[in-house]
Amino acid sequence: MNSYGQVIWITGLSGAGKSTLGKELVTYLRKECFTVIMLDGDELREIFGVSEINEQNYSRQNRLAIAMKYSKLCKILANQGINVVIATISLFKEIHLWNRSSIPGYYEVYIKVPLSVLRTRDSKKIYHRYDTGQLKNVAGLDLTIDEPSNADLVLEYQPNISVKHLAKKLTKTIRRRTS
Repeated sequence: MNSYGQVIWITGLSGAGKSTLGKELVTYLRKECFTVIMLDGDELREIFGVSEINEQNYSRQNRLAIAMKYSKLCKILANQGINVVIATISLFKEIHLWNRSSIPGYYEVYIKVPLSVLRTRDSKKIYHRYDTGQLKNVAGLDLTIDEPSNADLVLEYQPNISVKHLAKKLTKTIRRRTS
């Protein structure tokens, strides 16, 4: 009998808090003795050789191709019994559908934050560089995204909810799914 790991796919636009939530979730899961690995879209792009310098790397077609690599990597790890938390934009219906049909234990979390809030959190200056004409192919602006239509959990922006609270909530959900 094969024991699959779960894949917690945290998605949302740049600045939504995907990585922050993912890291906190991993901390809680490890405290509960889960074997878990954290994959972050920024780090994965570097590993797979997608450079921010070349804007062509951020076209819809190229983003879709790299997201499929993330999906297949998650599947390989989950098939070996490893739980995966991945924080990535990857807002494409093709990816959501493939993940749901191909990855046992897939759980999709969509962090939905208004653009006005994302612009205030712009630590990478993505929205600023877009506004000044220095950057193109920005997800949610000039690059069309597909909001998940069947996310397992949608986290709507609430300014007074802490990341620790959300990570605890997700940990309880994951614990229930594995028992």
